[in-house]
Amino acid sequence: MASLAEPSPSAEALDAFRIEARDWIAAHFPPALKGVDMSRSALEGPSDKSADKEAWRIAMGEKGWGTPTWPQRYGGGGLSDAEARVLQQELARAGASNPIGGMGVMMFGPTLLEFGSEEQKMEHIPRICRAEVRWCQGYSEPNAGSDLANLQCFAEDKGDHYIVNGQKTWTSGGQWADKCFALVRTDKSKKQGGISFLLIDMDAPGVEVKPIKMISGLSPFCETFFTNVAVPKTNRVGDEGQGWTIGKRLLQHERTNISGGRMGGGVSLSELAKACVGTDAEGRITDGELRARIAKLEMDGRAFAATAMRVAQEGGVSVASSILKINGTKLMQERSELLIDILGMQGLGWEGEGFTNEQIEAVRVWLFGKATTIYGGSTEIQTNIVAKRILGMPDMG
Repeated sequence: MASLAEPSPSAEALDAFRIEARDWIAAHFPPALKGVDMSRSALEGPSDKSADKEAWRIAMGEKGWGTPTWPQRYGGGGLSDAEARVLQQELARAGASNPIGGMGVMMFGPTLLEFGSEEQKMEHIPRICRAEVRWCQGYSEPNAGSDLANLQCFAEDKGDHYIVNGQKTWTSGGQWADKCFALVRTDKSKKQGGISFLLIDMDAPGVEVKPIKMISGLSPFCETFFTNVAVPKTNRVGDEGQGWTIGKRLLQHERTNISGGRMGGGVSLSELAKACVGTDAEGRITDGELRARIAKLEMDGRAFAATAMRVAQEGGVSVASSILKINGTKLMQERSELLIDILGMQGLGWEGEGFTNEQIEAVRVWLFGKATTIYGGSTEIQTNIVAKRILGMPDMG
């Protein structure tokens, strides 16, 4: 997202901030967590609350550095984009992972900062900054996926509150979430104009979730049912009927984050290939075709990262998120497929003896990754957005 803080400081000020960040990380980061990935998303299960992880979460949350560019008055770090990059560099230098994440940070928080009332910001943003509440997304329905504007989950006006009835599906992390940001219909006479954006407590009477088991063996998604669920009107973000506009903005944040994925993380494909396939007399991977595929993926990945950084510096989340989503998810899938190819027979593991945990995880990540070009807006939908909103091409219908 675009910076919410002040303009970039001078080089001298950045040097001073780098020292400050390095010293603070050294004083607060538990050494036992070095190299441990704490960027668990709502798709990956309930939060791990070990003593070290809790201490690190609390420290980063109180400092505001888990959401570094968000305003300090809401619990963020108030840093400039340049300072945030320095902070990220120092975290990486220490082998530290940001423990503040999830849908509240990636999707809902930035949207609420733009569209929410002051009361809503004060109520929700500080708790997101401290990772004290877990959010899930109520968008897709059985008959409203790519055609999201066809959603039928209805919120009936009851004066000072709504009564919500309907169903959502593919609710990521719904069984672990505390709250849900949802698109609901408040006017059946309009399509996009009849949709509003509501915040729903997942423990409210009438809310039921049923996990969906995936081909990867995980159950990260749920069917979510709302039966006569009372939602105060103070939980509506924006005006009634403004939900489509707000919901589209949130999807831009989602697509930007999906596209970022973990391109730079995980095992080195070059090192893995050397171990699995072997090296020649010059220390190169023996399989020339495999060597070329790895080199191309690494070049494409670096080009993508540079493009994503340029988009962020030029204004952050925009319709360009559709371009990033198309290419970023494709690269993630290519990386997973290449990893499986490198593993050979060891890339067929699902469970049991003969396979390491890392090999089994690689297979499950590969299978799960098939969904990345679908959720958050399919590649076909993103291609249409690029054609119409960026290239200005006319409808062909």
